[in-house]
Amino acid sequence: MPALAFVDLETTGATATHDRITEIGIVEVDDDGSVREWQQLVNPGMRIPPFIEQLTGITNDMVADAPPFEAIAGETLRRLEGRLFIAHNARFDYSFLKTEFKRLGIDFRSTVTCTVKLSRALYPEHHRHNLDSLIERHGLQAEARHRALADAQLIHQFWQKIHLDRSSEAIEAALRKQNTRPSLPPNLDAANLEDLPDAPGVYLLYGENNLPIYVGKAKDLRKRVLSHFSADVRSAREMALAQQVRRIDWIVTAGEIGALLRESALLKELLPTQNRQLRKNEEVCTWTLVDEGEGWLRPQLTLANELDFGLSTACYGLFKNSKEANTVMRQLVESHHLCDMLTGQQPVKPGKPCFGHQIRRCKGSCVGKEPLAKHTMRLMTALTGLKLVTWPYPGPAIIREEDEAHLIDGWRYLGTARSDNEIRELLDSPRPLFDRDIYKILAKYVAKLKPLAALNGGF
Repeated sequence: MPALAFVDLETTGATATHDRITEIGIVEVDDDGSVREWQQLVNPGMRIPPFIEQLTGITNDMVADAPPFEAIAGETLRRLEGRLFIAHNARFDYSFLKTEFKRLGIDFRSTVTCTVKLSRALYPEHHRHNLDSLIERHGLQAEARHRALADAQLIHQFWQKIHLDRSSEAIEAALRKQNTRPSLPPNLDAANLEDLPDAPGVYLLYGENNLPIYVGKAKDLRKRVLSHFSADVRSAREMALAQQVRRIDWIVTAGEIGALLRESALLKELLPTQNRQLRKNEEVCTWTLVDEGEGWLRPQLTLANELDFGLSTACYGLFKNSKEANTVMRQLVESHHLCDMLTGQQPVKPGKPCFGHQIRRCKGSCVGKEPLAKHTMRLMTALTGLKLVTWPYPGPAIIREEDEAHLIDGWRYLGTARSDNEIRELLDSPRPLFDRDIYKILAKYVAKLKPLAALNGGF
């Protein structure tokens, strides 16, 4: 085995590009078996959120006099260079350190081993592989949880445990599988994949002339992007896509909702050539109901962009154009024995029967044989399955994911913010057009919406 470094970090949050390190713990094991341990608090240069303080026990007061990362970068690099980088959920720790070094102009690279993946490979009979599960399963001795050196010591203990439980051949096979690289396209620089995080987000594949050719979302960016280049799962379309890729970029999000929203917005903005479903929204329309009095509610087709989807607006269906909307209405009229005139399928001629009544389909509301209110009740029953979720607030709302707030108004996605100032900037920006795909995403998460006014800004 080469020299090893068992690494754990504590941070201000989950996103390497935004959050910062608050503590580093490293257990070094040389190839002769000698062990050294190092722990260092780090001033992150930003506030530690209260829930992170409670989780780790590292407070803002504790790091106030600690050195910033640049002051300990040399020491950290010396302890990691030339060693196999081993951590639990390793891409998290690796991406944070790589990002910190990058801010200083240092290109840090290391072979990385993740003990979560190692545990899954060596103990497939178990379903849970988080550090607490490993402590319980293998009898590891934890002096403290969520402190950097204590967790690094636990990872070292797990490493020692697997070498007692499993053969060297099994361990080496699991390590080789982790570090097997996919066969990359000839025009893609392998270094472009080094920083891919094991985090949710959106990725962008670029072709010649730096033009976007594909946009996708992922719960695990690294796993999903590399799957495009995995020979055993590649379809003819995937192979053709891989051959065109020249560069990869990505946006890390706090969670799956953010990834879905960013992907949908980028698809409309960039129009990548290899995304099959690019829905235009200019003609998206919905049915609303106009009160004509005496119990008659008349369906009216309205462009979605003309509606604010407020509390008083009931909408039925989202259609790509008026032709699709009228086709659906015609089907409802026929299946529920509705009147052609009262549903707008035929011009109203007072005292005259509609075509449906002449062929004994309509029940005669158009000529007074059926009360208008009864016809309206059947219309409402017919429309029930199409009813859209009503926008629940008189103004904007947010959906929180970790340290991100997705700002929504009338089902329109205004953007994602990390502070009150960013929320205010989004509120002052031009309001985007209604997007059918955004609505479908957000309607699933309506229970997570919180009115912005009740939150005094959002953060």
